[in-house]
Amino acid sequence: MKITGIETYTVSAGWKNWLFIRVMTDTEYYGIAEATINGFIKTTEAAVHELTHFAIGRDPREVTAIATKIIGSIQDAGHIHRMVMGAVEVACWDILGKSLGVPIYQLLGGKVRESIEGYANGWYRAERKPESFVEAAENAVGKGFTALKIDPFGLAKNFISEAELREAYDILKAIRERFGSALKIMIDVHSRFAPAEGIRVARAMQDLDLFWWEEPTSPEREILSNEVALQSPIRVATGEQFDKVGQFLTLAVGGGLSIWQPEPMSLGGIKNTMAVAHIAEANCAWIAPHQSGGPVATAVCLQLAACIPNYLIQEHFDPFNEEWTQDIVDWHPTIDSKGHLSLPTAPGLGLDLNLEVIKAHPYDPAAYFDTNQAGWEKRLGQRAK
Repeated sequence: MKITGIETYTVSAGWKNWLFIRVMTDTEYYGIAEATINGFIKTTEAAVHELTHFAIGRDPREVTAIATKIIGSIQDAGHIHRMVMGAVEVACWDILGKSLGVPIYQLLGGKVRESIEGYANGWYRAERKPESFVEAAENAVGKGFTALKIDPFGLAKNFISEAELREAYDILKAIRERFGSALKIMIDVHSRFAPAEGIRVARAMQDLDLFWWEEPTSPEREILSNEVALQSPIRVATGEQFDKVGQFLTLAVGGGLSIWQPEPMSLGGIKNTMAVAHIAEANCAWIAPHQSGGPVATAVCLQLAACIPNYLIQEHFDPFNEEWTQDIVDWHPTIDSKGHLSLPTAPGLGLDLNLEVIKAHPYDPAAYFDTNQAGWEKRLGQRAK
């Protein structure tokens, strides 16, 4: 079996563009993957085609060898380079699983669980008011979620005024009072604050029983998150912006962080995410992978959730995207009465692309997510033209 080509498909999902690929072979098998990174879809698509020659003619079942060739043959170009490697690697895992008739997780040691708890994100397309957020949360909880993630801070950056802090606090307090202690509330700080300010704001929020405090400060130096975590009254989570396994070792050495958030595609795919999980396990930490892309990236995370023992919870945007996006793929996880997501069972990645639906929603240069733009909470994806 040989790889004959790589096809790319860009699609506008309204507030963000997605990039899907298909790795084609000289047999009936092909593999799919996703390489979505906010604001760089066309750039990443070009990078896929520029690096295709490293995969053409190779046996796709030699997954690690192909991924190593892509990342090691030229000087590391960073995040997008890893994204390309990850997409090709995942597509090759998909082919390998299909050729053997088993899900990817079966190739990685088999299932350790039948489902994984999910937390909702993208659910609060609402005015930045307590009553509006509570109404949006009603919808998310109504879909079965027992955990929600939210950024209540508007446009606050580096430091936050007392008025802005009170507004954010009131939003969270309203949600907590409406749903009680059974609902997990995660806060996505989106790297907004200087380290000392991140600690100050966390202390102001500590009576709200928040589950985690995500990306509390700049990702410029990983150790800054350790410093915040060691002083924060709320457990800290971080890692979605890392593109190298070694960056997570810094978290382990620095201490204070027990929730790591690798982004599988940005990190280079399944093998590297497994490596992070092993390092986390050795340091009594748990992983909660980031996933703000499309449904194929969701499936990658669920394959990993099936077989990684120290997998805590899974971010889930899919139910809150435009309704037509449900038709992009032929499988979606269901949500059970405990707020858990089902795992794929079909061979390989467990789903396939609907190219007709994808082609009906082409790339949109205005589909861009910017937390520095007023009203970003509505996720309209309308960048100034």
